Amino acid sequence: MQHQKSLFDITENTTYLNCAYMSPQLKSVSEVGLKSILKKANPDKIFPEDFFNQREVLKQRFAALITAPDYKNTAIIPSVSYGIANAANNVPIKKGEEILLIDEQFPSNVYIWQEIAQKNEAHITVVKPPKDFKNRGARWNAYILDAITKNTAVVAMCHVHWADGTLFDLKNIRQKTKTVNAMLVIDGTQSIGALPFSVQEIEPDALICGGYKWMLGPYAIGMAYYSDAFNDGTPIEHNWMNRYHSEDFTKLTQYEERFKEKAARYSVGESSNFILTPMLIRSIEQLLEWTPTAIQEYCKTIAMTAVQKLRDLGCFIEEDNYRAHHLFGIYLPEHIDFQKLNKQLKQENIMVSIRGTAIRVSPHVYNSEEEFDTLLQCFSNYA
Repeated sequence: MQHQKSLFDITENTTYLNCAYMSPQLKSVSEVGLKSILKKANPDKIFPEDFFNQREVLKQRFAALITAPDYKNTAIIPSVSYGIANAANNVPIKKGEEILLIDEQFPSNVYIWQEIAQKNEAHITVVKPPKDFKNRGARWNAYILDAITKNTAVVAMCHVHWADGTLFDLKNIRQKTKTVNAMLVIDGTQSIGALPFSVQEIEPDALICGGYKWMLGPYAIGMAYYSDAFNDGTPIEHNWMNRYHSEDFTKLTQYEERFKEKAARYSVGESSNFILTPMLIRSIEQLLEWTPTAIQEYCKTIAMTAVQKLRDLGCFIEEDNYRAHHLFGIYLPEHIDFQKLNKQLKQENIMVSIRGTAIRVSPHVYNSEEEFDTLLQCFSNYA
């Protein structure tokens, strides 16, 4: 893959290594958005079928991105918290059972489980990483597998940790959950679009994704996958579009008890959003053209030299087999002054994030090896 910065709206003098915070916007997505805004100016040209057609296209594109066999298992959501709540409220949890979480995962995949635990008189177990960095990723994965027991009702976790990119072995975790009849709910916000993921391989019960990061879409729209285990669940809201025969506007007051097939019941109201839906369609289409595999390899290639030199400076970056290449954390040695380094990064217009004790770096195809050289120089100045 070649450098793709020309396809994005990015300030020329900024080194943007912060896609995990929010992705820049593709110019083609901006064009779709601007065109879509004007559509509302002429409501006489918005027909009943327009409320449904683009929704189906978006679900099909997302299904292709995650290799889901049936796009009807997908739903359109406004946020990760919304998508997780739909899953959490339909996971069977008995009194005394366990909800397994990963240490310091994003709040949208924590708060609802706290409520569910209290409601069902269940308890939450948090799997923490090792206290030292030696074989950290491998040991953390082993801790997770060991923590899954016959008392585990659900494992709710991410594919890569949002703070430092630690990669979790979802395939083996899924196999362990199956042996104890536990469900697996994944927050894929920091991975889907940039890291290959296959529903057919992992077989999650639910996969929830915000759209404004690695799916390169606009804010306030995302996508979810719900397996057939959720086909008879109760959604957190009841909107008219998710019921049978809702396409016939003349019969909407002939109230329909039946939901449409599979995960359709979990789509948010007004999911035919005439602005956001077509924008996310366009961004996913671009990802499908590039492929997550190629994006991951590109990010690995441009950062490879800098990552090794940062390690040589005494920084800890997780072993390559246990981290993502589009998102990784840099833990500083004692001799590098964090405050001075952070000040210089800002002076050089290098955009990264501070998450916990890690400096989170998250490149994409608009970044280059030369930008990583600039990043490395800031660290070298204080080594």
